[in-house]
Amino acid sequence: MPLFLTFTGLRAHEGFLAMPDSLLITDCCLLQEVQGPVLEEAYLLCEQGIISSAGPMSALKRPAGVQTINGHGRLVLPGLINGHGHSAMTLFRGLADDLELGTWLSDHIFPAEASHVSPEMVYWCSKLAAAEMLLSGTTTVADAYFYEDEAIRAYIDSGIWAVAAHGIIDFPAPGVPDPTRNIEAVAAFIDRHAGANPLITPAVFAHAPYTCSNTTLQAAKNLARTRGVSFFIHAAETRTEQKLIAKPLGSSPIRHLAALDLLDQQTILVHCVWLDDDDLEIIARSGARVVVCPQSNQKLASGRPRASEMIDRGIPVGLGTDGAASNNSLDLFQEMDLLAKGEKVRTLSATALSARQALACTTTQGALVLGPAGAGLGRLHPGCTADLILINLEQPHLQPFYSQDTLVYSASGADVDSVIINGRLIVHERQILSFDLDECLQQVRALAVPLTRSRPRP
Repeated sequence: MPLFLTFTGLRAHEGFLAMPDSLLITDCCLLQEVQGPVLEEAYLLCEQGIISSAGPMSALKRPAGVQTINGHGRLVLPGLINGHGHSAMTLFRGLADDLELGTWLSDHIFPAEASHVSPEMVYWCSKLAAAEMLLSGTTTVADAYFYEDEAIRAYIDSGIWAVAAHGIIDFPAPGVPDPTRNIEAVAAFIDRHAGANPLITPAVFAHAPYTCSNTTLQAAKNLARTRGVSFFIHAAETRTEQKLIAKPLGSSPIRHLAALDLLDQQTILVHCVWLDDDDLEIIARSGARVVVCPQSNQKLASGRPRASEMIDRGIPVGLGTDGAASNNSLDLFQEMDLLAKGEKVRTLSATALSARQALACTTTQGALVLGPAGAGLGRLHPGCTADLILINLEQPHLQPFYSQDTLVYSASGADVDSVIINGRLIVHERQILSFDLDECLQQVRALAVPLTRSRPRP
């Protein structure tokens, strides 16, 4: 029996365009929130993009004419939230591996971006990232890059939620060749997109305290405050970052940002690998949120964040993949596994960070990190946004299935069967319905040809 009873056999686009206002999932296992129990023989009903009811099959009052998914053998859980990425950098996946961060950025990534980043590249490579994320269960992404209008176009075409943060940096950048106009350019970007599409929330991305002057950082934060949007910044990523800040106002990157009055509930600090106890206390008092990217940090030998200690102090912690150029995967299941295990190794304690805490970083905590943009996400209760994924449990590596802990330590993105975003079926039986994946792959391969030709032979 096909999982989806009505749209089986449709090509990409058709199922997406034909998606009804109501959708019922029956006979499934249901995880309404990560710390709760798994309910067997359950149902979930979505109407007008909102979960209207959920519970045991015995309580189901089946609406007339509703489109139905048979969820037998599937676990339904909240869609995953990728708290930080650079989607367009899928073009640079595998371009420069096994290098430390400074060399990787200065000698490889920055030159590649200067030569190859264009509106066309950002559109198609962000669309490729969206495909990878959708197929591995991510329904919301916080992206940070340049030509971000084109990333937004890709996200709208793919049907994924996005907090799209336009980059600010103090040297010529793609789409902003004059750095003296970087704040002006991002202000115009926010004004173009604020409230224009329900799936998209614009934001500010100041690259880092060592690539933005103190004046630029304060202007960027003032822009975020006046427009009421989130302020993202890479911070405390490497041991040597403090030495790179031109005019430090504190003895650590976090104390520097605090001295500039940049930390509040709308500030999202990305990485935060090198924090001391005072830094942790400053972040906790300020209300700022953190997104950790364990796989990227370990691949670049930047270190491991003190994630469990942040959580213990009440700091909201989300989980991100970073860009495909430094990860090289956008699979949040891999990130959850590495986050939990990495904390156990870092602390030499098997109980430092549990599987359910790691899962929360991509659901309930991930939604909290995003502030208003995350409202209604991360849980599957009536009144919440109908953002959910179906995991195929009928596979050897997921049996027996005792609890959601198995998702963190045994599952991967390849186990995602179907994806529903805002009540729309976006992925069905591992087929993307919202756009033509083959076309996207063809376009990205064409964009990669010049890079392939310019690479030195091993």
